Amino acid sequence: MNSLHTAAEHGRGIAIAVAPNGGRRLKADHPALPLSPAELAECAAECLDAGASLVHIHVRDDAGRHCLDVARYRAAIDAIRGRVSDRLIIQITTEALGIFKPAEQMDLVRVLHPEACSMALREIVPDASYESAFAVLLEWMRRERVMPQIILYDLADLERLQEMLQRGLIPAQDIPVLFVLGRYTTHQQSSPADLQDFLQASPSFAHWSMCAFGRDEAACAVAAALMGGNVRLGFENNLLLPDGTVAANNAALIAPVRESLRLLGRRIETAETQRAALEAIW
Repeated sequence: MNSLHTAAEHGRGIAIAVAPNGGRRLKADHPALPLSPAELAECAAECLDAGASLVHIHVRDDAGRHCLDVARYRAAIDAIRGRVSDRLIIQITTEALGIFKPAEQMDLVRVLHPEACSMALREIVPDASYESAFAVLLEWMRRERVMPQIILYDLADLERLQEMLQRGLIPAQDIPVLFVLGRYTTHQQSSPADLQDFLQASPSFAHWSMCAFGRDEAACAVAAALMGGNVRLGFENNLLLPDGTVAANNAALIAPVRESLRLLGRRIETAETQRAALEAIW
């Protein structure tokens, strides 16, 4: 039997996160892609109203390129907080995009001291020589109350994290994870069936989320939610509504998922309730 813990078993609803920009797309891809602090703040407010409890943000340099600049992150965080206060969890990313080394990713977390941070396992711990530094960072994050989320792209990533957990490199009995569906499939078009590789591995993670690529993003999200996971939507991975038309903005991608879950009797988490759930495991 699959040992995966479900949200219902822990008395939780479904948490909806939004990833509104990512590190690759530009205004040419969609004019409503939020890049500046003011645009991110307005987008965050729209997505809060649509049902999101967490916003996952990237920042760009003057040329629009992905960066890990502390000052730019602070400006974006301040703008979002000024617009929505603490009604959204703000999660930054250490995504490397082939540019930043593990030490630079780890330095960002320590200097910025964000509320939450996502980290791709294969980027921040590319091989065993980085495991010790990663373990030290996680110890610091737990002590400083910075909530991690480990990004897992495939079954190999999942098995590696489980093995690290078993060896005691994770300073807790559990850690939040994000399953990325379809990252390396043809044309990066995800399907709800992509969940099976992760779920059949019987992961023991109590707080798992998923994100997906392409027009079936909403279908993947609803499937994951019904299986006990949380969901992440947004322009970072997808611009299309379920009918294949281009979404007007990030909030429009949340609407069909929230409505489907409402009709199915699922409760949607707020930032306050999601914080409590995260703090219970970290």
